[in-house]
Amino acid sequence: MSIGELFDTCDATGIAAAVKRGEVTPGELLDEALRRVATLNPQLNAVTMLQEDVARRLIADGLPEGPLTGVPFLLKDLGAEAIDFPSNNGSRLFAETRYAKDSAIYARLKAAGLVTFGRTTSPEGGVGPTTESAVYGGPTRNPWNPGHTPGGSSGGAAAAVASGMVPVAHGSDGGGSVRIPASSCGLFGFKATRARLPDGPYVGEGWAGMAIDGFLTRSVRDTATLLDATNGIDLGAPYSPPPLEASFGAALGRRERLTIAFTTTNLTGDPIHPDCVAAVEAAAKLLESLGHTLVEARPVADTRGMMAAWTKVVACGTALSVEGAARRRGRPIAEDEIEDVARSAIAYARGVSGADYLESVNKVHAYGREMADFFAAGGYDLLLTATLAEPPARLGRFDHAGRDYVEYRMGKGMVFDYSPFTAAFNASGQPAASLPLHWTADGLPVGIHLAAPYGHDERLLGVCARLEEAAPWFSRRPSIRA
Repeated sequence: MSIGELFDTCDATGIAAAVKRGEVTPGELLDEALRRVATLNPQLNAVTMLQEDVARRLIADGLPEGPLTGVPFLLKDLGAEAIDFPSNNGSRLFAETRYAKDSAIYARLKAAGLVTFGRTTSPEGGVGPTTESAVYGGPTRNPWNPGHTPGGSSGGAAAAVASGMVPVAHGSDGGGSVRIPASSCGLFGFKATRARLPDGPYVGEGWAGMAIDGFLTRSVRDTATLLDATNGIDLGAPYSPPPLEASFGAALGRRERLTIAFTTTNLTGDPIHPDCVAAVEAAAKLLESLGHTLVEARPVADTRGMMAAWTKVVACGTALSVEGAARRRGRPIAEDEIEDVARSAIAYARGVSGADYLESVNKVHAYGREMADFFAAGGYDLLLTATLAEPPARLGRFDHAGRDYVEYRMGKGMVFDYSPFTAAFNASGQPAASLPLHWTADGLPVGIHLAAPYGHDERLLGVCARLEEAAPWFSRRPSIRA
């Protein structure tokens, strides 16, 4: 089998097994990944901050013996701080930011044997369901249709994996930023229970505990492998999740009959796009065929109120980041250093008092209790919805130019209407996943979304593995691909 065939027919776990058997070397795999980036990135604009010399050095120094030794890998250009990998954080203000120490998540990825060689594009500050940041000179495009967004904020990671540049990539999720791109690019995206993965040492928590790292993959097995390699709190973490029953890898073999709630509306009862309805209905039938009991039910929770609180928390996080940078360098932010959504978010945050901020955090926490009560009172093991309320949006609809921050988040037809499901589970801290089980008539992916009670990551992953068996998606590839 050629290296190109290996990339196309094996997931990352399978590629690592080929390395272990001596069938391919890490250097050959890196050569192939770099070739694919050179070929595809001019069309997609998904990869940035290439560090080939660092990757060559990692290989020459001897890679750790881990579950993914030799597999080429990309970090999101937001978070995952690493000495060897400067970052733009999606912004001209933070271009070429360098770090004095490695983040815990990167240290664990490195120990897994991955060969990191660059970063993937993200929107400024990780805000929004698209990836069109000015620092990259143009939008990141969806390999299924380049006129549409690959999602955000891990849009570059999703475009890179879906097109076959790399088998897996790092992402992060503060309001759906792994699951939205997974849905938009026909991939698997899993958001673990709050604090399941480490945040340190640079932050104790992101966006009041709503943000967490994650991965974009083409197989459930790869996500399990990556989660097992990285899960667990880091030194000094402010809180910890319930312990795993066994491991993510062991969860792949779970076979249970569950009671699953589902809704074909959004969480406030409003209609969603017919393709998203069709995706949910087909998934419900598939789950029934696998022996599960499906019950039509929708959480009675103040989702819109939670999103208004989420909007305040994120605005304050944006102000902290940007104004902190201005203070450290001793001069104000220039007009062209940040985009309009960030500038508007900072102005909005100035009107949020400390008491307002804490009230917003309390609202988010109250929402988590409302969601927990829905699962417990109804006896539901999972909740099935669409991942997004529409198929992937056209580029430009959610860019940051000329936007008022609150309108961008909460206005009619804007972010909350487009993505009304994913942030709910960042707020509640519950595990949730997007699975690529549906495509529109014109070939755009539409994900379905499953969420589980707090701490029940393994149960959720097991169901995802059974759905992958029943309706495999690995071989389905976009029009722009290696």
